[in-house]
Amino acid sequence: MDLRQLRYFLAVADAGQLTAAASRLGMQQPPLSQQIAALEQQVGLRLFTRHPKGVTLTEGGRTLAADARRLIEDFEALRSKLDAVARGHRGVLHVAFTSSAAAHRFTPAALRACRQRYPDIEWVVSERNAADITEGVSVGQLHCGFLRVPVAAPEGVRMQVLLRERVLAALPVDHPLAARRVLHPRDLHDQPLVLVRRPGAPGLYANLLERCTDAGATPRVVAEVERMMTGLNLVAAGVGLTVVPESMKGVHDHAIAYRALPRGVHLDAPLTLLYRADREEGALARFVALVSDLARHRAAAP
Repeated sequence: MDLRQLRYFLAVADAGQLTAAASRLGMQQPPLSQQIAALEQQVGLRLFTRHPKGVTLTEGGRTLAADARRLIEDFEALRSKLDAVARGHRGVLHVAFTSSAAAHRFTPAALRACRQRYPDIEWVVSERNAADITEGVSVGQLHCGFLRVPVAAPEGVRMQVLLRERVLAALPVDHPLAARRVLHPRDLHDQPLVLVRRPGAPGLYANLLERCTDAGATPRVVAEVERMMTGLNLVAAGVGLTVVPESMKGVHDHAIAYRALPRGVHLDAPLTLLYRADREEGALARFVALVSDLARHRAAAP
């Protein structure tokens, strides 16, 4: 017994005639009669009572009809779900963000846009540091992740820069350097720095220390934390200075002064999307395409 035979059986049951059922199915009557006979032989029951005007269901036929309709409906629903998964309209996406990537207004806006366009996609969202996100995407634990400067480049992981923004210095409001509108790397000589732990985010902070070295400055690293938000908490407490993407400006603005770096200091904070190229299908492919399109429009906006 297969679904095709069940469809033939239900067509005959609904039409009450083999000839009419065959016409609806677009086939000849003899092959349809053979299929019904084969089905009756398989189930060991007469499914129809034949009479001059057509056929009627037997008790066994009525029992089969009820379950056959349910089976076909369930199969059609399953096929519809699988088709939606294949087209990227359904599925589960495991997405992670660093705290600084989540602070950029583009990130929640992109997620909201995708949820609105594809409401049947299930989201599993988490916050992690850059190293954990990179590893999670690499081994397939995560479908994708948002971070700033990539900390590694595992084979097979695609790193797409969506947007870029400038970096600001963050220092306690009562710090002597807070009186300046622009802070140069040379001003950080012997200043206490709070940095995100380098194995978690070596890119941005390694670049900052390199700029300091180029300017002849040697800061003192007084604390290493896992997340930029923790670093800002320490700055607000007066522990030291740090640098953050401009989108984080305003955090603890009662206790933190945010100052620009000179234009000649090439230090920026990209917003980067990580995902495995060999998993870019279904819901992930839809998400990547939508996020990429939104980023292009945002970058082109005045």
